[in-house]
Amino acid sequence: MEVFHKLDDVPASFGPTLVSVGNFDGVHRAHAAVLREIVSRARERSAKAVAVTFEPHPARILRPEGGLKLLTPTPEKLRLLASTGVDAVLLLPFGRDLSLLTPRQFAERILKKKLHAREVHEGYNFHFGHKASGDMNMLSEFGREMGFEVKVYSEMRLRGESVSSSQIRKLLADGRVSRARHLLARPFCILGTPGRGRGYGSRYTVPTINLARYEELVPKDGVYITCTRVGTETFESVTNVGNRPTFGTELFAVETHLLNFHPFELTPETEIEICFLERIRDEIKFPSVEALREQIARDVKKARRYFHLLKSAGRVF
Repeated sequence: MEVFHKLDDVPASFGPTLVSVGNFDGVHRAHAAVLREIVSRARERSAKAVAVTFEPHPARILRPEGGLKLLTPTPEKLRLLASTGVDAVLLLPFGRDLSLLTPRQFAERILKKKLHAREVHEGYNFHFGHKASGDMNMLSEFGREMGFEVKVYSEMRLRGESVSSSQIRKLLADGRVSRARHLLARPFCILGTPGRGRGYGSRYTVPTINLARYEELVPKDGVYITCTRVGTETFESVTNVGNRPTFGTELFAVETHLLNFHPFELTPETEIEICFLERIRDEIKFPSVEALREQIARDVKKARRYFHLLKSAGRVF
């Protein structure tokens, strides 16, 4: 997959293309359905399938007070976009110049002249251009004028819920990671490197790996059944997200206990990926370290049973 980091990076001869424009935060089930469709149709039409997205997320520029945290930081988003089979991603730097483009300018300069679009595929609620003033009706009008077809996708719903990045954020804020997994079509995962903990796990309870400071979205504080990849190895695990109140600290941390642990090399650069499968309980303050240790043993027992049932059913993480 080619990645163009600005409009000028796209070769003049690039195209024709089938395009979808969006933030693609999470690259969830609905995103993937659209992208797979443009990939399939691009192959039929001897064209290239292109996803157009933005860096940073426009909400961080237009509504900085909102403090948006991403489901998928850009490197992970690009990896997930590549997995859909698209030929290229145009990662447009989002700033003042781009935000001031009118809907017509956006369609003409980017879709028509630069990408030579033959089809543009978007969700029913797609908006574009300055102050999001362009909608699907306007895009269809531009398509007729500029020579590209527009395909509109209706809302995807699963068990009464909209498959959308905002809905997934709400589910994660409530700790409903198994439901978020259904909308994402994969477990919600965070990616980082080891951080230095206070040593509570190894001194008082169980050995843990602490994730380095993570700035994007994490699930609601609590204890979760997880699978954790450390470098190239994947472990069954239990992860605590929160402030470790039993130890009287307000320092937020993501700590993971590996169930099938064995010694391995861990460096500051080792990649750690934690995938959240099921919520066990809230994070609470225990009256003693011994009480915490006993609760951790119960948490581990639940996690082991979860993985046993998963394997018995022939399912994977």
